[in-house]
Amino acid sequence: MSEFTPAELREADERVLAMAKPEEQLRAALAQAEGYRNFLTTLTGLLTVVFVLKGQENLSKMTTGPRWWVIGLLAGAFLVLVLASWLMVSAVHERPGRKLRSGAEDLLRYEKRRAGAVRRMTGWARWMGLVGVLAVSAASLITWVFPGKS
Repeated sequence: MSEFTPAELREADERVLAMAKPEEQLRAALAQAEGYRNFLTTLTGLLTVVFVLKGQENLSKMTTGPRWWVIGLLAGAFLVLVLASWLMVSAVHERPGRKLRSGAEDLLRYEKRRAGAVRRMTGWARWMGLVGVLAVSAASLITWVFPGKS
């Protein structure tokens, strides 16, 4: 005995079939990419504020080794976070002026390819965001552990 009525099961089957359509897959992938893009933007801004407010004010006081680690980590984090942001913008907004060929099959192929591309770009950007966050956190930690000369 099922806990759902036959009508509920039928409606759920219809929703599943609708969700499996290429245009719905693309819409879902784009919505996910937009949400992650907003998260990445917020996170990058927050990390910048935290590092500026809580980090070492003058890196020149640090010894050479830790100072170069901090500079390298921050530069790498900036690069990775910029790339992640670019990937997310590319995932959500395709190249301007791109033309689609007309035809139902062409549209369906495009929707399948585009949904896959959006998911791949979102996946890469998610990992890049994590690496950027860890790099900024490590740089901040180094400034606390090796503060340099007073």
